[in-house]
Amino acid sequence: MTTPQQHPQRPPHQHPPHQPPPHEHPPPATGPEGSGGHSHSHHHGPAAPASRQLRRVITAVLVPFAVAVVVGLVVLWPGGVPGHERTGVGFDRQTQQATVTEVVRVDCASVGAGGGGTGDGGPGAEGAAAEGAPAGGASAEKSGAGSGACKKATVRVDTGKDKGRTFTEVVQPDQTRQLHQGEKVVVSYEPSAPKNLQYAVTDVKRTLPMVLLAGIFAVAVVVVGRMRGLAALISLAVSFLLLSFFILPAILQGSNPLAVAVVGSSAIMLIALYMCHGLSARTSVAVLGTLISLGLIGVLGSVFLGWAALTGNTDDSTGLIHGLYPDIDMSGLLLAGVIIGSLGVLDDVTVTQTSAVWELHEANPALGRRALYRAGIRIGRDHIASVVNTLVLAYAGAALPLLLLFSVARSDVGTVATSELVAEEIVRTLVGSIGLVASVPVTTALAALVVSADRPDAEGPATPPHGGTSPAGDRLAGGAAAVPSARGGRGRRRKR
Repeated sequence: MTTPQQHPQRPPHQHPPHQPPPHEHPPPATGPEGSGGHSHSHHHGPAAPASRQLRRVITAVLVPFAVAVVVGLVVLWPGGVPGHERTGVGFDRQTQQATVTEVVRVDCASVGAGGGGTGDGGPGAEGAAAEGAPAGGASAEKSGAGSGACKKATVRVDTGKDKGRTFTEVVQPDQTRQLHQGEKVVVSYEPSAPKNLQYAVTDVKRTLPMVLLAGIFAVAVVVVGRMRGLAALISLAVSFLLLSFFILPAILQGSNPLAVAVVGSSAIMLIALYMCHGLSARTSVAVLGTLISLGLIGVLGSVFLGWAALTGNTDDSTGLIHGLYPDIDMSGLLLAGVIIGSLGVLDDVTVTQTSAVWELHEANPALGRRALYRAGIRIGRDHIASVVNTLVLAYAGAALPLLLLFSVARSDVGTVATSELVAEEIVRTLVGSIGLVASVPVTTALAALVVSADRPDAEGPATPPHGGTSPAGDRLAGGAAAVPSARGGRGRRRKR
């Protein structure tokens, strides 16, 4: 009778021959942090490695493109920004750093309600004010301000050959920028002007708040994104370097703006995507989708900018550039701006759509390319609505002062929309939006085609990565098959 009493106590310590004991595979090795999920945590998402055949196909497409980009960089790389004589207009003028040392109230009538300066703070400031200050100074005359309380600021130059020199600046009460004692400012310098009119306040120094804001942004990106966020900041820095040392100087040197924009944006795309998302088949599909969409934006932009007869020379900045460098193709510069401006949003759309298709395949590997495309495009439609709205509002916000001017002029909608100033922004917005919309089905189709055609290599492991029994053993009711499902959705990821 002892045998029946001892036998029920043995099964908890015994296991059927076909079922691996729990102690042979501890939970950390089979869960999402184990060998299957752990390897994905160091790469781009949980996708399994692409097959050797798929890697060859992607390499055959992307390597020639990357080589072409490198060749384009070498051929178009500028020797430097060509020099020119300063015009003294806008940003094309000499500037120095200065400090407001004193501010006193004076009667506007006594100084002619104008602004002026006098070297070394000597007499004659009021006379200089009556003559008027250089254009763009903080003391520009305001209509109807001939009397009242004005401010007379003494400004000390802190940099340059005239360091320590002082001049006065008259600020009227209705000016938008008021000077305060101890404030750091930027002053323009015109050597050909009379001595008492050579300097004028043009702006305030805002280095500290800008640097602090950039620091907060960098910290937020790194804290939330961790290593991926750090990689994004590095790629952002590389993008600015390419923009500053290749794209802008090459255009100023006289290279074709469209060719420079295509090569520069392609280099930025390759560096940013692979640095932020890793060297994988998933990222390569996003690169291909972005490349195709950029090509579409370039073709549409070239056609409609020419058809609408948009010159790209519509404001003071572009007019100054054309005056300094008349050989620059301004319409090509406009098209280059459209391509570069669309690149950032395109990256977001293509990466999101590729990741969505990959995750759908991971959740259900039995889905074919058509089912993956239909599911992915449903996600993409939501993305299209938000992205297009964002892009249109971004352009509208940038052009808001211009739209206000047309509103004040009481112009009808047709006249405003077809004027070159507004038509340029409309074409820029619509061309970019069409490229964004097209990137969703293009990238989704590419991702569905690639991930559904991907198969494990023939010499790959035929057993689960844990080294256990065959997949049939894992499908047994109860036992080890119940462990992954009890640990949530992450335990259902594909194993190869």
